[in-house]
Amino acid sequence: MPPAKKEARPNGRAGRTRVPAYVKNKRGVNTWKQVGEWLEWREIEDIECITPDQAGVARGKMMPSSKFTSNTSLALPSAPFMMTISGDYPEDGNGFAYPEDDGDLKLMPDLSTLSVVPWEEDPTAQVICDLVHQDGRSVEFTPRNVLKRVIAAYNRRGLKPVVAPEIEFYLVRKNPDPDYPLVPPVGRSGRPIGGGAGYSIAGVNEFDELIDDIYHFSESQGLEIDTLIHEEGAGQLEINLRHGDPIELADQVFMFKRTIREAALKHDTYATFMAKPIQGQPGSAMHIHQSVIDKKTGKNIFTGEDGEETEAFRHFIGGMQKHVPNALVMFAPYVNSYRRLTQAASAPVNTKWGYDNRTTAFRVPRSDPSARRVENRIPSSDANPYLALAASLACGLIGIIKQIEPDAPVGTTVNEDEIDLPRGLLEAVDLFETDEELREMLGSSFASTYAAIKRAEFETFMEVISPWEREYLLLNV
Repeated sequence: MPPAKKEARPNGRAGRTRVPAYVKNKRGVNTWKQVGEWLEWREIEDIECITPDQAGVARGKMMPSSKFTSNTSLALPSAPFMMTISGDYPEDGNGFAYPEDDGDLKLMPDLSTLSVVPWEEDPTAQVICDLVHQDGRSVEFTPRNVLKRVIAAYNRRGLKPVVAPEIEFYLVRKNPDPDYPLVPPVGRSGRPIGGGAGYSIAGVNEFDELIDDIYHFSESQGLEIDTLIHEEGAGQLEINLRHGDPIELADQVFMFKRTIREAALKHDTYATFMAKPIQGQPGSAMHIHQSVIDKKTGKNIFTGEDGEETEAFRHFIGGMQKHVPNALVMFAPYVNSYRRLTQAASAPVNTKWGYDNRTTAFRVPRSDPSARRVENRIPSSDANPYLALAASLACGLIGIIKQIEPDAPVGTTVNEDEIDLPRGLLEAVDLFETDEELREMLGSSFASTYAAIKRAEFETFMEVISPWEREYLLLNV
């Protein structure tokens, strides 16, 4: 009998044929035995067990792959999920109390998220984890669990939400000194990138090699990019993702942010998801397209049998109009976020809705009736994707449950009217804390923890003296 044919492994070494598909491409990996085979095929040495904190930063542990597959218990303290973006901790109050013992939480790997880490030199994999208490209860205040709680509220009503995020970001020159403003990078032409290049193919081509790495890194991780464009800002790009399950899409945004930053660093550039990184340039958004499916029929509940809009569609918008201002702190989580939400800017600062009207907060894009959806244009790209999706879907579901009627749609430019949203972080936190329906949907311990973190971040911001103060107050007051 002739010897079995050989085929190259990812590292170039030969292996036997008829390797299961899930070993090659991760599809169907859902048992620890399959995980072990997947890791062995790639000769993975280390595993990053990660989970998003309140800011969307990856927290977790790294370990040898042999230890990962030996049923080792993984634990993290609760402290990282009560930490501000600057590494401080909020004071107790308004329902928030920092745990005295800071007991360990258990990391539970979601095996379906297992993927390689393509930018690491040594063979490394990563897996996203959920957090549970020692007795197995879900940790209510962690972002991935907050989104799962909202999805469960849909499931109890026989509904399945579908989302498609769009993420904008800037490429900027490296800036190790935070006292200096960010500036656009130099592209392959050798000249600094200018603004006004919306949808410019030449603008995208300025970063050909960097974008090639983004695509390569993404493909290696199983991340699917729908489209990539150059936005209006200087060095500002946008990636659109395909529609799908909210948890899967939040995971993808979480991973995309890591991927894009790593690809940029490889080219001696920063990628930033700040809402307003450069003065005088447009802000960066994370628009969220949303629809809802009836789990029994598989049909979009926003469209009736006659192809027309349904009451559920109108009530979803009504819920968004009423509750999104109260949830704004989850869409605009930092003081910088409110620099993007200014009058007559490209970002909507109203609570109006309309058909294919980009000046409204809630846009209904042109589509076939079966694809009818609502685009939430308020979130900025600095938002934690799990929390932004959770808040947006929660507002819409409250509208469906409470049968909230929306205002009439508008067909005119409405972004030059008065601002309907909170003007700053503290005002947004105040509104968030008073919305009992939103608190019930998201979880009380999360709401208290998140509000406390945001208040603490504002106090840290107030300790910093800005260039504006030195420019206009130093010698004039």
